[in-house]
Amino acid sequence: MTLRETIKEAESKKIAIGHFNISTLDQLWSIYRAAKSLNVPVIIGVSEGERDFVGVRQAVLLVKSIRDEFSYPIFINADHTYSFERVKEAIDAGFDSVIFDGAKLPMEENIAVTKKCVEYAKQVSKNEERDILIEAELGYIGSSSKILDKIPEGAAVSEANLTTVAEAVRFVSETGIDLFSPAIGSIHGALKSDHDPDLNIQRLMDIRKEVHVPMVLHGGSGLTDENFTKGIDAGLSVVHINTEIRAAWRDALKKSLLESDPNEVAPYKILAGSSKATEEVVKRRLQLFSKL
Repeated sequence: MTLRETIKEAESKKIAIGHFNISTLDQLWSIYRAAKSLNVPVIIGVSEGERDFVGVRQAVLLVKSIRDEFSYPIFINADHTYSFERVKEAIDAGFDSVIFDGAKLPMEENIAVTKKCVEYAKQVSKNEERDILIEAELGYIGSSSKILDKIPEGAAVSEANLTTVAEAVRFVSETGIDLFSPAIGSIHGALKSDHDPDLNIQRLMDIRKEVHVPMVLHGGSGLTDENFTKGIDAGLSVVHINTEIRAAWRDALKKSLLESDPNEVAPYKILAGSSKATEEVVKRRLQLFSKL
């Protein structure tokens, strides 16, 4: 099945597909093992910074090698891409989907660039017999996947600043995107001292009723389980998690370096704890998203 077909199936089951970002090979294997243990599809994300670290084409080849060898529904998404040039780069490299993030741009400019991305993806899909999905965002929710002391400045968390139904309908209609991520209360990153703001479920339901493409949630780390459950019931089909697994990976690494065996120098042994911690977090999230 293609990613489009996989998301459509999730919609029909009223569950969501987990999207998890990676920077290292051990994270990729951890996410795959977690998904495989539950027999659910999964999406691997790499942002611009993560792609620059891992390698644009290398990231694609790593994920597709697992998909081909094990015949498993694991897909790769070019997360948070901020220009047409880098969207084109990701499409040409073989990504299954690409997110153009124009959330900080004026509405007209966001529409114009997003539409250009959609048109290019359609052209390549036709020429190469691929099915490339384009996602776009409307409404700024921050831009850093890290532990935060406070809500990012300018992030749309109050009801007055969330994506409206009218804005969503216009944006999706004029751009022709395949996946849509509106601002419904979540933020990128996770607050240090408390859980993140609650999702505005009513706004999500109102948008989903009028916008007939799958809905994506960014900024999942830091939300309560209840937020995820209600959001998925209200129409979310893909949920992004990054900060949460980064924190688990880092904390396990610190323990390995400072406590478990400070004299160890073999990277694969040092990273064993981080790999296990990542797998545990991903498995818990996938169980919740898949209602298992």
